Amino acid sequence: MNNAHHYEVDLVWTSDRKGTISSPVLNSSIEVATPPEFPKGIPGIWSPEHLLVAAVNSCYMTTFLAIAENFKLAFESLDCKAVGLLEQPEGKYLITTVLLKPVLVINDEHNAEKAMRVLEKTEKACLISNSIKATVKLDAVVKVSHN
Repeated sequence: MNNAHHYEVDLVWTSDRKGTISSPVLNSSIEVATPPEFPKGIPGIWSPEHLLVAAVNSCYMTTFLAIAENFKLAFESLDCKAVGLLEQPEGKYLITTVLLKPVLVINDEHNAEKAMRVLEKTEKACLISNSIKATVKLDAVVKVSHN
């Protein structure tokens, strides 16, 4: 079995510091622009920096879902905030750190330790996190629902 996959993304510059990204295999496109922190940046539009942090966050979710299923971990909800830190070490702009803050709600308090292990294993297994230079940090919380 071939384990190589390709993900095609097309970009069309539209005007100023804006463009549109799309893929021939997806139904929607996303407007992208220089973030407002940079010269001629445009607020309110997805930036490459947002997309990189979103890639880490969404990969964390999809990896979590697979690992939770393998561990037979029942859960009620998963929410995850992600914050990327843009710095300029040695004069080059880099996202140096992505902080993931997942909040996992489970129904059975006896599964709290298992749930934390799954969250930690997820961070180590995420292919996007493993593909970037930035350090990915985890600040996970497991809550027990008393419904």
